[in-house]
Parts: sequence; C-alpha cells; structure tokens
Amino acid sequence: MRNETEMLELIVKTANEDDRIRAVYMSGSRVNCNVPNDALADYDIVYVVKDTKPFYEDSHYMERFGEILYMQEPDRLDASVGKKLDFNEKYTWLVIYTDGNRIDLTVCNEKKADITGDRVYRVLLDKDGRFANAPVSDDRARWVKKPSEAEYAAVCNEFWWCINNVVKGIKRYEITYAQDMMNYYVRPMLLKMLSWKVGILTDFSVSVGKSGKYMNKWLLDDDYEMLLETYSGGLAGEMYHALKVMADLFDKIGLFVGDKLGYEYNERDSKAARIYMDMVRKMKL
Repeated sequence: MRNETEMLELIVKTANEDDRIRAVYMSGSRVNCNVPNDALADYDIVYVVKDTKPFYEDSHYMERFGEILYMQEPDRLDASVGKKLDFNEKYTWLVIYTDGNRIDLTVCNEKKADITGDRVYRVLLDKDGRFANAPVSDDRARWVKKPSEAEYAAVCNEFWWCINNVVKGIKRYEITYAQDMMNYYVRPMLLKMLSWKVGILTDFSVSVGKSGKYMNKWLLDDDYEMLLETYSGGLAGEMYHALKVMADLFDKIGLFVGDKLGYEYNERDSKAARIYMDMVRKMKL
C-alpha cells in the first residue's frame, strides 16, 4: 500500500502539472490531529478548477491515481434517479484502488470554492493565493455541545417514549421494524446522552465522531462494554436483553449528566417505560 507521503505527492503533482487546477485542499481525519489516523483513512481531496466539465466527462480521469478496484460517482447516481444537480458547480468520485487506498475527489469550480464551511482542512496547493487569508482550521464545530435543560429533557423523553415501539415490535415478532425503532430512534438518544457525559469529562472540548465512534477514548470501560451489549442479533430474546441494557445504561448516564449540569432527570418516564416493557412482554396476543 502506498503511504501518505506518496499519495499526497501524486495528488499535488497531478494538480501542479494541470493548469486547469488552481488549488487543492484536503479535509477529513487525515488533517485532524484530534482523531486517529491510520492507513484506512480516506484522502478527502478538493480540486478547485476553472471548469468541471472536462473532468466529469473524462470517464478515465481517476485512473491517473492508480489501478481502480471499484468506485462510485454519487452525483451521477443521484442525477440518474431524478435529483437536480449542477455538475458544472462540483462533481465527486469515491474510489478505492487495488492497493487499498481510497480517494474521495471533488472538482469544484472557482466561483463555488469556499473552505470556510470545512472546519478541518489543509491547503496543499494554492496557485493564485485564493486561500491566503483563510481562517485557522480546527474541529471546534464538531465538539460536543453542552445541552440546554430543555434539550436534555427532550432527549430523555424521546428515549423512554420510543421504547414502546421497540417492545411492541419484538412482541409481534416484527423484527425488522423493532430493529429500526431501536437503532434509528432509541439509540441516537442514548448516544447523545453518552456524548454529553464525554463533554462533561472534557469540558466540552472534543468530538466523539460520527456515531460516537471515538467515545471509548473517554468512557469508563464498564460504560463502553454496556454500550456494546446493546447491539443485538435478530432473536427476540437477544433484543429484549439489549433493550434492557439500553434502559439501564441510559438511567446511569442520564442521572450522571443531570447531576453534573444541575438538571432534573425524568425518573417517572423511566419507571413507566419499564412497567410497559414488562407488561407487553408478558402479554398474550
């Protein structure tokens, strides 16, 4: 596998030798010192170009970076199902090469070039001084934010309320429905509460990453092990167990967060949801 130095030299060299490309910058984990960076990290690259059309019309363009294993052209896919996009503003390829490297390359026209929205970036090439006065890049926009009391209360209520749909789905053996209710409605509330604990422990100065993927850096081992235990298989018994662990973990973390922030934890909803869980599980349909 080509290393980062080799990949970036190729990416910048390609841009340097092409007058149509006026600037290059990279975003994502490879330029964020606060997150892990390894050989599997993508190269999230933007080429600022005079005109995107010669690039997106070249079906072999991405081959210059190596032998392609497989790829996706998300803008072309979206357009094929009726989504209105302007390829003349920007166009993206997502490519994995045979050596395992992945490049997500976007060509963007000069009028739309703006890095102020990309909070973590590194300018690799700037032929015209376009980004000479760009703000200092950091990941502050992704840091866990301290919740208001109303937000805290809403997350608690949403967690406990949505459990009723999960337990009904399990009882009816509507497993795909129950899994969706658990993972798309209940779990996000649990992850939000866990992220607030991380925020408290770090004075709200870190990001936990997409889907909380970095939370294990700050959570106690017991908390993280409980979180992993909430991911169940497709058997009803496994799902009931996972749901109970979710409830226990939410109570534990919710009480901690509420105590530290001076917010009242909704123990009434917790007790009511548990009563309903037991009621439905024992019910004969």
